[in-house]
Amino acid sequence: MTSALPAAPEPAVRQQRLGPVGAAVHQHITTLQRGYLADRSEAVGTLARLRRGIGRPAGETPDLWGLIGTEPLYERYERADLTEEAMGRAEEAAHAAVTLWSLHQQSHHTTRMHRRPGPELGAAVRRLHPGSEIDEPTRKRFVRAGTAATPAVLAGRLRDLVLLLRRDAIPLDYGLLADQLYAWQQTGGPQRVRRSWGRSFLAVRVSAPDGGTGSRAGGGTADEPDTTTPEDDTL
Repeated sequence: MTSALPAAPEPAVRQQRLGPVGAAVHQHITTLQRGYLADRSEAVGTLARLRRGIGRPAGETPDLWGLIGTEPLYERYERADLTEEAMGRAEEAAHAAVTLWSLHQQSHHTTRMHRRPGPELGAAVRRLHPGSEIDEPTRKRFVRAGTAATPAVLAGRLRDLVLLLRRDAIPLDYGLLADQLYAWQQTGGPQRVRRSWGRSFLAVRVSAPDGGTGSRAGGGTADEPDTTTPEDDTL
């Protein structure tokens, strides 16, 4: 009788380095998240205010000025390291990522919903249904996000996915998401981001009915030190 081969070890999460926008968002969310999980009233109140900005353009809600964590980016702007156009894209990306995280973290008082390293969007969505069958309504929501024509539409469709991730307490790498939302606004950006999301969605090795395998790509469930630095000095 032939014995079964031992299961292959799970590969390490492929951690993509962050650019300046993602690094600023990661550091800001990390600070807010620690405060929220420690039940600090200031952090709890900040998250409630941030949720009001979901789906709105950056800077449109005065109550959120100073709460998005874009100060490191403004320093670069003041040094003329960023153009007006690049700064606008950075503001929109950071605003969307931080406000979506505030919705994701809501009601989770013991678990970090932003993880670094953590799942990319596609991997996180695929983990909503760990069986061998892909849930079609969820897949359609994911596809709709990928076909968004504008950043505002994309943020609204991401909100629907974040609500599903919050329901099942599946974390997301919001630093990486911020970089991707920034890239989305550039020429050829939507195609690059869609490709990355699609790959991470398909790369997840889901649990079989007999309890065989787990997530392959973008798992990131273990707490890691928050030591991210920008990949380079350009946007």
